[in-house]
Amino acid sequence: MLNQTQKDIVKQTVPVLEQHGTQITSVFYQNMFAEHPELLDIFNKTNQTQGRQQTALATAVLAAAKHIDNLSAILPHVTQISHKHRALQIKPEHYPIVGKHLLKAIKQVLGESATDEVIDAWAATYGEIADVFISIEKQMYDDALWQDFVPFTVVQKNQTGQDICHFVVKPVNDTVNLNHVTLKAGQYITVKTHPQNSDNLALRHYSLCSTHTDDGIEFAVKRDTQNSHRGLVSNHLHDHVNVGDEILLSAPAGDFLLDESLLNQNDIPLVLISAGVGITPVLSMLEAQIDTNPKRPIVWVYACQNAECQAFGEKVAQLASQAENFSQINFYSDAGQRLDENYLKTLPKPIDVYVCGSINFMETMINQLSALSHEDKYLHFEPFGPKMSLYADKV
Repeated sequence: MLNQTQKDIVKQTVPVLEQHGTQITSVFYQNMFAEHPELLDIFNKTNQTQGRQQTALATAVLAAAKHIDNLSAILPHVTQISHKHRALQIKPEHYPIVGKHLLKAIKQVLGESATDEVIDAWAATYGEIADVFISIEKQMYDDALWQDFVPFTVVQKNQTGQDICHFVVKPVNDTVNLNHVTLKAGQYITVKTHPQNSDNLALRHYSLCSTHTDDGIEFAVKRDTQNSHRGLVSNHLHDHVNVGDEILLSAPAGDFLLDESLLNQNDIPLVLISAGVGITPVLSMLEAQIDTNPKRPIVWVYACQNAECQAFGEKVAQLASQAENFSQINFYSDAGQRLDENYLKTLPKPIDVYVCGSINFMETMINQLSALSHEDKYLHFEPFGPKMSLYADKV
């Protein structure tokens, strides 16, 4: 257990972490992968290359230092990260490896400033935080719909929009009984595969399109040509995984979920805002809301390049026909249409808002909604990237 002297030392390192945090985490990943190349099978290389993972970890470390007197204050962030860890099958035995290389990176970057007292204080801090993660993740493993990665067969593969594939999969040899599986709108599954021309296995999270399992488990994948890895996993799934092929999935995870306490009331509208493939989890939310209470006012807001890129158009129309109070607006960037503050100002208050899209889209939407005095408790978001990287200026 941390003593007060150690807590004081950790708090004193906050300015240093604010200045050198990303450098420390960059060194950390470099050293850890050099000694444990098998961990490259777990971590997202794109997020590494773009610096998102380093920023997310630096933000988490900084948050721990700032809240060392009351670590429960960062528990929501710990829970978010733990969902990812469980989905990736991060186990207790991984934590000592991370701790060793995090302390080594602090010492390497800070040099003489990282005295024995500083390292000892951070070792105690890391041990306490690791215990919290391990405890939370144990419960998540216990609650998971299935354990480890399980083989599924692709039974449907369809194009929706210009660059999004809709997959439907069923467990091989009934290893998972879908009749006993309850999916939650907003969750994601994790695909484990070995892409062509890659030295490592690769794991990626993909949001569920539906909570229904009659046809199988549904998820969607956007072709990615925007980064140096050219969508390592997403393009592999588009180009090389077809009906009849097998893929490995871990059980659904995630905390981007509908507020169930609001589903059956009709006074606070549900507002679903997405861009591109960010439509996937909010589509499952639309379905779940209509399944539960079609009378609740629903506002559907979607942004993409043009009508040809619009995903799940028929499914949205079919669901909208079942709702009793549904409004829809699409923003096409090719036509100069912008989803921005001018539109957000037209939304009533209070509203229960769920937003999904790229990191930049998320930052813009959440910041603007907050600036318009929408209550934080009604703002929910899921970016396609490390969520803690969004908190860099907020911890």
